[in-house]
Amino acid sequence: MAKPDLNNDMAFTATNYKLLLIGLAIVVVGFILMAGGGNGDPNSFDEDAIFSARRITVAPIVVLGGYLFIVYAILKKSVGGE
Repeated sequence: MAKPDLNNDMAFTATNYKLLLIGLAIVVVGFILMAGGGNGDPNSFDEDAIFSARRITVAPIVVLGGYLFIVYAILKKSVGGE
């Protein structure tokens, strides 16, 4: 009796892994943009440092874009014999 032909192809290709790493880098950059603004003195409050447009608007958009890029990288099908 012949053995059944098993398909041992990997789920992800090298392109998928490269795209995943790019998406992860975008997410890390977004979190770095969000960091900071702290003050060691509990008696002072720097509103401009904490509520800047970079931390409130730009960084969350960058993080969301990174996560969407990661979803694209996971769902991308390879074309051809890659």
